Amino acid sequence: MSKTLIRGAKVLGGEPQDVLIDGGTVAEVGSRLSAEGAEVVEAGGKVLLPGLVDLHTHLREPGREDSETVLTGTRAAASGGYTAVFAMANTFPVADTAGVVEQVWRLGKEHGYCDVQPIGAVTVGLEGKKLAELGAMHESAAGVTVFSDDGKCVHDAVIMRRALEYVKAFDGVVAQHAQEPRLTEGAQMNEGVVSAELGLGGWPAVAEESVIARDVLLADHVGSRVHICHLSTAGSVEIVRWAKSRGIRVTAEVTPHHLLLTDELVRSYNPVYKVNPPLRTERDVLALREALADGTIDIVATDHAPHPHEDKDCEWAAAAMGMVGLETALSVVQETMVDTGLLDWAGVAERMSFTPARIGRAEGHGRPVSAGEPANLTLVDTAYRGPVDPAGFASRSRNTPYEGRELPGRVTHTWLRGKATLVDGKLT
Repeated sequence: MSKTLIRGAKVLGGEPQDVLIDGGTVAEVGSRLSAEGAEVVEAGGKVLLPGLVDLHTHLREPGREDSETVLTGTRAAASGGYTAVFAMANTFPVADTAGVVEQVWRLGKEHGYCDVQPIGAVTVGLEGKKLAELGAMHESAAGVTVFSDDGKCVHDAVIMRRALEYVKAFDGVVAQHAQEPRLTEGAQMNEGVVSAELGLGGWPAVAEESVIARDVLLADHVGSRVHICHLSTAGSVEIVRWAKSRGIRVTAEVTPHHLLLTDELVRSYNPVYKVNPPLRTERDVLALREALADGTIDIVATDHAPHPHEDKDCEWAAAAMGMVGLETALSVVQETMVDTGLLDWAGVAERMSFTPARIGRAEGHGRPVSAGEPANLTLVDTAYRGPVDPAGFASRSRNTPYEGRELPGRVTHTWLRGKATLVDGKLT
């Protein structure tokens, strides 16, 4: 492989440095580097980060290729600065066997825009009744370490306990979609003032918080790892904060859209704002930002949920829940966390690369930008600001809540093990 010299980049937002990539590895980091025959990328003023890692992506393949495929989803990931994504199990068929997770893993290897690590289902068919083949999925070529019924909650406490006990044997983690189903029957949006005024079924915060409270206690009892998907309320923050103070092995994620958007947007009845969990209040948004800043919430995960046009271009009640997010995540984090002074770029690297890679045991990802490390990198023009145009997305779907909204930052380059997947904002 050829050499690439990234000249004058602010590594993790620090002082400008040169970074030399040789083959799939960072060969040298320093000042005034030179390398004969190297391709030079002038990066003055731009921020160089380790390749981003998303612990919560819906790639839809197999079964819903009208929404997304492994190819289009990983192209979207590369466009957003990601070098590894964890693919959720709610496909058709469900990723609840070694055969299905290996299929997804091999598709990721074949397309090559980023590494794809399948997430295995906790229960057969996501039905919450019987444990799936957790051990077989872990022992498969895909080496599954994260298990989730995301889209549905593992609501049975006995099943959840058994799952936590099972994955403990190989240091796996159960990622819980915290939603008590009986409390959210017919729910359409956050339960509160806006839902009452609009006459839409309310989705109470306690439906999330009660499941999180139960599961951190179960994780403590078993001595296993639990991860909370798309945490969305101020009350959930307090429960996770308490659990961490007790030494319970819990981690949590927040989505970019829950850091920026509120339930006031639902007044438009635009289904692009319909998501699970729902957009919450301004108070919740501010609590989530503070919790991400202080480490109570460990990571940002996109919950990239692509849907075809017809599943969103309809009346609110009939619309599918979910938003695409891979190509806008870093911009939203810059707007809500960096430009507000809550995080610096080193903090962003921690929450969008180092820690998600550590939680998911993604080898070779979330590594320092230093000599001898894999050259999984992303370069960001943080001075850029412009409107979001979904027509230019690499994703097969266009259900973004940010269309026309001005956001800061633009990923210009992404490298996967030294190979450029994005150059000057264009996929290779």
